[in-house]
Amino acid sequence: MARERSGRTVQHLVLAARLKGLREGAGLSSRQAADALGAHPATVRRIELAQTSLDEGQVHTLLTAYGAAPAEITQFLGQLASANLPGWWHPWRDAMDPWQLDLMSVESAARLIRTWDPALIPLLLRTPAYARAADDVLRPDLSPDVRARRADLLAERQRRLADQQTRIWAVMPTAALRTRVGDEELMAEQIAALRTAAERADITVQLHPEDSPPHPLTGIPALSLYRVGVGELPDHIVREGGLAGTADVWDATNVVTAYRMLLDRSCTLALHPDMTREVLA
Repeated sequence: MARERSGRTVQHLVLAARLKGLREGAGLSSRQAADALGAHPATVRRIELAQTSLDEGQVHTLLTAYGAAPAEITQFLGQLASANLPGWWHPWRDAMDPWQLDLMSVESAARLIRTWDPALIPLLLRTPAYARAADDVLRPDLSPDVRARRADLLAERQRRLADQQTRIWAVMPTAALRTRVGDEELMAEQIAALRTAAERADITVQLHPEDSPPHPLTGIPALSLYRVGVGELPDHIVREGGLAGTADVWDATNVVTAYRMLLDRSCTLALHPDMTREVLA
């Protein structure tokens, strides 16, 4: 499972990965770096995995031990000051599950998000009203105020993804179009919004017909793949859990590749996006 990142920004994650690269480039072990800090090797590992805040004094000591030039140290520390600022989502953290907080920095760097939902409209394509109505049923553990804030947060995420030109590729069963969430007016609004989304160049929507045979994602919970546009960060897989508010998050290459192949095969068997648009028309 992917390690926790405590809501770190993308810049923080990149700098942590860069520190590891500098250590390895200097030919030093984690223990040697820890000796320079006067700390346990676990401290260095946590720094390099972005599991803790990057302290300016510790970073300066590590960079010096790695042989970084004064100008490089100054530049790195300037980037660190910016990285340690809270992400845009910080005020919304009361409306987020812990795994979502950990993933927001990844989402803010994503160039492609592929998503599957086995029964409903995928989250990133939901209207705020649909999302709120779904939470009313699926998340009774949350207060009405938090459910309302989650819907508002979703709208903000959608706006920011569009602004950063993240491509969204969603696949779902046709039955999701007829699973009534809320009243008829709300469903009509959601289907209209999905129809509009399917026409956008940055969004791909595919459907699995109800009379089609099983496909590789049949029986698999809601799933998302984040393809990140930052070289220091790996792609991520999020598979939502059986318990409300839980999810498994992986960034290991073998796991990400396995799920990407499932998505690839499922999308190959789903209706072509042009045919999906016809169904939605």
